[in-house]
Parts: sequence; C-alpha cells; structure tokens
Amino acid sequence: MSPDEIQVALQAAFYRCDAASCPLTDTQKEILLQVVEQIQGNDNPLDELTFGELQAFLQFVKAQEEQNRSWKAQLLNDWLQENDSGSVQFIRQNYGLQWLNRVETYHVAQYSQENTPIVRVGDRIEVCNALWEWVQENGPCQPEWFLCTVIRVDEMSNGNDSSTNCIIRFQSGAEYEIQGIYEWNQYNWRRPQR
Repeated sequence: MSPDEIQVALQAAFYRCDAASCPLTDTQKEILLQVVEQIQGNDNPLDELTFGELQAFLQFVKAQEEQNRSWKAQLLNDWLQENDSGSVQFIRQNYGLQWLNRVETYHVAQYSQENTPIVRVGDRIEVCNALWEWVQENGPCQPEWFLCTVIRVDEMSNGNDSSTNCIIRFQSGAEYEIQGIYEWNQYNWRRPQR
C-alpha cells in the first residue's frame, strides 16, 4: 500500500468507528496516524534544519524541558501572542506552522542524549569549530569539522548535576577540552564521516 492508500484506509476506519457508535477520540486518531508515519519511515523534520538551526532548536527544547514546560506549546503561545521566540524565531519565519505540526517527541528523541554514542579514550571523532568560535551557516565563519583523538574522559559530579568532559588531541598535536560533551555540546562532535 502507498502512503496515500494507508491514509485513506485509516480515514475509512475512523468513519466506520463513528458509524458503529464507537468513535475514536482525536488523540487516538492522531496516535494511529503517527504510528503509520513512523512505520512508513518518513523523514525527521529536524533533518531539514541547518546545523546552527538544529543546535538552537535542541537547546531551546532542553531549556523548556528543564523548566517542565512544553516546548511546542511555548512556541505556539509566542506565535499566537506575536512574541519573539528568541533563538528559535527562525522556525516561524522560515518553516511555519506546518513544519512545527510535523515535529513529534520521537523526532526530538532521535537527536537526544540517549542516542549519542559514548566516547572512550582512543576514539577518533570529528569536532565542529562551533566549540571555540561563533559559527553561522551563512555567516563569515561557517561550520567546519576537524578530525581528532580522544585522550581523556572525565565524569564530573556536583550534587545533582553531572557532566562529562573530554580532552581531544588534533593531528597538529594541539589539545582541547570539550566540556559537557553529552550534555550541552553533543551537537558539536560526531563519529568521522566515511
């Protein structure tokens, strides 16, 4: 079945449930449509963002979640009240409501810390120059990736807060410490591209 045929079949099922006096709630319908979308393997809307946009968006989501607020509700409230959304204002200006409606929790989870690979001493990784300089997709300083080797990994703990720092060595021999490699800098490193 094509994606359109599946959508039509689901809509027919929803109609039959209504006709049989067993209507599904809007939430139930939405869940079924999301599951079908996941099964079809539709692309993650976050993949459409530039590197800088993705970084800003994920930081915004994390900040909202730390305050026990819904990031999506916050964006929608900003839009309805015509408030500036700060570092994620670009979503309203460049992508719009249709894009925002496509983004679901499981899309954000694909980029979350749980999916970040663990680094170990001796691993080869690439790091982005966004770690040490202001980077913009279309600005004078654009993202660049540099190959390096992890030479030390330290887990830091301060009461309830913890973070993981690591020291890397570039091919030139220069060393650099990445603070919060999994926490706030997870978007600035990756496994080497093949």
